[in-house]
Amino acid sequence: MQPDVIDLRSFYTSPLGRVAQRMILRAIRTRWTSLQGLALLGHGYAIPYLDDLREGTERTIAFMPARQGVAPWPRGMLSAVSLVEGSELPLRDSVMDRVVLVHSLEVSDDPSALMSEIWRILAPGGHVMIIVPNRRGPWARVDTTPFGAGQPFSRRQLTALLRHALFTPSHWSEALYVPPISRRFILQTAMGWERLGASLSLPFAGLHVIEATKQVYRPALAGKMARVRGLLHPVLVPTGGAAAGRKSDGLEHFPI
Repeated sequence: MQPDVIDLRSFYTSPLGRVAQRMILRAIRTRWTSLQGLALLGHGYAIPYLDDLREGTERTIAFMPARQGVAPWPRGMLSAVSLVEGSELPLRDSVMDRVVLVHSLEVSDDPSALMSEIWRILAPGGHVMIIVPNRRGPWARVDTTPFGAGQPFSRRQLTALLRHALFTPSHWSEALYVPPISRRFILQTAMGWERLGASLSLPFAGLHVIEATKQVYRPALAGKMARVRGLLHPVLVPTGGAAAGRKSDGLEHFPI
């Protein structure tokens, strides 16, 4: 079940939500230190992160799934948000340089179709940052946060999904080693949890944070060409058919 925009906004204004936002943004910034002059898209509920990431970008827009609802963004400026269907993004081909997916892939009805659309709108060599719940992590098992909604992923599942959509994973990391508990001691020591979990490479992080690059060439094209060539093989047709050829024994032959 997909959380609505009211639940998402309430979570990110809570103490636990602010800690989660800070830890996730820290993981994103380790890879995307500067987006100067680039076109950035956030899909899902990415606006808590776009406020920081949009600085210096050529343009930044946010797409929110229709079932989720929409929140105005950015505040005090012209709206840069649109409601969309997951498999039909209203953009031309190859117009975005960076895409970040948050509260998106795990609640999509068709993750493969969504990733194909992301591939289409990304410029050649463009990057996508995917934040999804880890199947082995505690955040996916607690439904009191938005990360407990939808379908969590394993690393193997994500690898298969990215390869099918013609993306090459370039960096894997995790976030939210801190337990999803709103106690003051836990929240105050969140950074220590993150550092300890990352240093020990613990497998129980709450989220996967994956950066992947768009593959420029689609290998599926070779299959299409093979099928087209197969249609051009010589065949025999009855006398009186539309094709012209040499007649022999009542049959017309196409030259090879």
